[in-house]
Amino acid sequence: MGVIFKSMAVFIAALMVSAGFSWADSQPPAVGGVLPEFTLPVPQADDHQQYLGVVGKESFKIPEIKADIVIIEVFNIY
Repeated sequence: MGVIFKSMAVFIAALMVSAGFSWADSQPPAVGGVLPEFTLPVPQADDHQQYLGVVGKESFKIPEIKADIVIIEVFNIY
């Protein structure tokens, strides 16, 4: 279970770093809207890559994650 939490923490951190700065000047998606397409760096740890299903890649997009449900938490930091 600890691996899952570590993987999610790495994923959320990568999401915040990669996407947060590029979205800072734009409006958030409307309720029920579509998430803009963006690319994230692949985690360095092999077990995190396997968990996300992105082994052997340098970057990935959210639809490439091999999961039935993907939860994305967006932080607004000023």
